[in-house]
Amino acid sequence: MILIILQISLSLDNKFNAMFFDDYKSHKDSRIRGTLLWEYDLNRFNWEDMRTLVVQRVIERGRMDDFYAILNLYGLEGVKNTIKQISYLNPKDFSFVCSVFNLKKEDLKCYTKQQSTLQHWNS
Repeated sequence: MILIILQISLSLDNKFNAMFFDDYKSHKDSRIRGTLLWEYDLNRFNWEDMRTLVVQRVIERGRMDDFYAILNLYGLEGVKNTIKQISYLNPKDFSFVCSVFNLKKEDLKCYTKQQSTLQHWNS
């Protein structure tokens, strides 16, 4: 499903992308699936302290309801700021967040970290 969304968002202009999650406030009943955080006890889970992990898991494996849930929990700017702090995203997820959340790749920690990693020569 995320791949389809990525293809749609890449083919349209930034004006559409800015509106992609505009209706998240109408999905107040959305909850993050417990299976995304299967290794944690959600009864004692600190959603603020674990914000980066939660947002990363939703980006990597989430459904639309999971996205609505993090947007309601952290707000649009909170999610964007958290995405900027994620240390690693695979290329597909990286392109997705840049496109859908209108983020510059240079502002993401995973991009700057990747650029500063030394590559070994193949001999």
